[in-house]
Amino acid sequence: MKGQAGTQGIWVIGGGLAGSEAAWQAASCGANVRLVEMRPEKTTGAHRSGDLAELVCSNSLGTVLPDRAGGILKYELEGMGSLLMRLAVACAVPAGSALAVDRAAFARRVTEEILAHPRIEVVRQEAVEIPEEPAVIATGPLTSPAFSAALRELTGTEHLYFYDAIAPIVAADSIDRSVVFSDSRNGSAADYLNCPLNETEYRQLVAELARAERIPLRDFECDGMAGKGRYFEGCLPVEVMAERGPDTLAYGTMRPVGLRDPRTGRAPFAVVQLRRENAAQSLFNLVGFQTNLRIGEQRRIFRMIPGLQRVEFMRYGQMHRNTFLNAPRLLGPTLQFRARPGILVAGQLAGVEGYAGNIATGLLAGRNAVRRMRGLEPLLPPEGTMIGGLCRYLAEAEEKHFQPMKANLGLLPKPEQKRMTRWDRSRLQSKHARETFDRWRREVWDR
Repeated sequence: MKGQAGTQGIWVIGGGLAGSEAAWQAASCGANVRLVEMRPEKTTGAHRSGDLAELVCSNSLGTVLPDRAGGILKYELEGMGSLLMRLAVACAVPAGSALAVDRAAFARRVTEEILAHPRIEVVRQEAVEIPEEPAVIATGPLTSPAFSAALRELTGTEHLYFYDAIAPIVAADSIDRSVVFSDSRNGSAADYLNCPLNETEYRQLVAELARAERIPLRDFECDGMAGKGRYFEGCLPVEVMAERGPDTLAYGTMRPVGLRDPRTGRAPFAVVQLRRENAAQSLFNLVGFQTNLRIGEQRRIFRMIPGLQRVEFMRYGQMHRNTFLNAPRLLGPTLQFRARPGILVAGQLAGVEGYAGNIATGLLAGRNAVRRMRGLEPLLPPEGTMIGGLCRYLAEAEEKHFQPMKANLGLLPKPEQKRMTRWDRSRLQSKHARETFDRWRREVWDR
């Protein structure tokens, strides 16, 4: 894109989680920002509004438990002054130990904050070429064909991709409350509804999922080898999990651990959990039931679940292509293109999975774009922090088999002690990560 983003200006392409955070961070550092977002002039198959930072999959930003990877990452984001984390907390709905939001309220608040910032200009048009430097590219998993072509020209290589699926959303007043019960596996507030299944009901459901009719993938959405989509292991469609074996779901998404059906006083054989979608508690999504089944099959099979026999679907599940770059080949740990350090990449396009990870890379890219513009060295959180570990993974992973990564404890250094329980190890890693981050924030980030 030609022209300047303003005096001492920065381009940000894409108004999702990463792009919105990047724009706000850059503007808060005194830079003028031109944020380019094609919606609502041109939309995608997954978005429903023109709001910035719209969540199209789950409404959960993951756990807040301090000894889990997601909790560590949220601690770091809050310490670095993330706008989107602050707004997520303000728009939270009950979800036990997870941070879930009213997705409409959250996107609306983000949009209001961005539009109100005097240094940010929002341009509603499709980007069709790489902007002048400095720039942050955060076009996300549904990057348009025109901008994908520009990226191919920039990178000299084809994108990698996988398929991302979203779960159905149902109306709360159509759920049979005489069957479902409120409870959470971790013993905290009962923020989930649970649909209990006995073994016969579970086996029937799995069998139907495995043989159900799916929406065919289009030719350009196939991997060119086996004619099948390449799925991200962290977001498998429920029907694919059912295909992997009759007990896969019982030990995964539908595990009943920590739950007790009040009608029987015993743990059910399996459960389907429903999580609140909005503050009004009028909508619930089927946790872990992302799918690419035909709509008729979704109605037929999901209504086999006890408590959902007459459920009203407010959104059906669907699958879409998720585009990302081969980050180890193209990017450094500061999220800059190795060949063009004035261009930074953030969010899912960079190979990050998970809402919090998208926000984190957007935050760092926005700040580093400003530093690049001012002739300063880019910042990289130290090894031992979750953000630092995530960014280093993008730059150092194996190119040949690169897959997007969510925040996880494997990105942190292992404790020197060899013999300890998994829980002790996670607590020790969490403590070390917080101490490392706090020290870096005082000595580097806050200066």
